[in-house]
Amino acid sequence: MAPTDDPPNERRRLGVGAAVVVVLAALAITIGIGILRGAGAPTQSVPIASHASVDASAPASLYVHVSGAVADPGLYVLDEGARVVDAIGAAGGFAPDADHDAVNLARPLSDGEQLVVPVMGESAPVGDASPAGDGRINLNTADTAALDTLPRVGPAMAQRIIDWREANGRFTSVEDLLAVPGIGDKMLEALRDLVTV
Repeated sequence: MAPTDDPPNERRRLGVGAAVVVVLAALAITIGIGILRGAGAPTQSVPIASHASVDASAPASLYVHVSGAVADPGLYVLDEGARVVDAIGAAGGFAPDADHDAVNLARPLSDGEQLVVPVMGESAPVGDASPAGDGRINLNTADTAALDTLPRVGPAMAQRIIDWREANGRFTSVEDLLAVPGIGDKMLEALRDLVTV
């Protein structure tokens, strides 16, 4: 009489095989969903003349004007938390003559920001230190020399203000100065009427 397979062993092999197939199918589906999500463009160019309605259910976004030495300058809508590298990627990357070292690719962006990428040999623009005619120093565009003209702000403190701006994005209010190391309530009150954002 020929030996027969043991039915419990046969069922166990079939069960293990079925489990492996289910795990592989679930993995393939997960990877497929990830690829489809990644294929969607994370950013979009917005024509300047368009007026888009705001969808309250949509994730928060930043409008950033990218100009200078990039492939496709323009106004871009980026996800909240985007960094300079994301804005340059949205604008098609650096132009061949771009000065890559003139921009901090890791710096977080803020809504309404203009990002200017200089060409090689051109100094990075610092913008106007003060708005038209009112004489206040703009914390978001001033360089160390402009900040150094403020009372109680020397070169070291001016550099701390710029370092904070590069690490955290634009100042949204004058009160943000309190987050800069070395600036307290008294110093803020001395600067409040002399600076703007």
